Amino acid sequence: MIIKNKVKFVRGIFIIIGFILGLNFLIMSSAFSHQEISYKKIPVLSGDTLWDIAMSEKENNDYYKDMDVRDVVYDIKQVNNLTDYNLKINQVLEIPTF
Repeated sequence: MIIKNKVKFVRGIFIIIGFILGLNFLIMSSAFSHQEISYKKIPVLSGDTLWDIAMSEKENNDYYKDMDVRDVVYDIKQVNNLTDYNLKINQVLEIPTF
């Protein structure tokens, strides 16, 4: 390969390096921006469903802000190692929070 215009070649190399560094910066900044997660415990009351609890948490808990309620249900189910969607009265659920 013969380089006919060295200025364009060097400029192109700098643009590629800048793009790679910028992409790396975006990835690294999002990796270090996580907040510490704590858990609150809530008891299941008569008539409570996982969907109702998830809707309440989506509205009142910043941890679930901007998430689809189905994802909130799934997350609560995963955090509490639930095998199905059935809840028992006085069962205590751990809910992630910031």
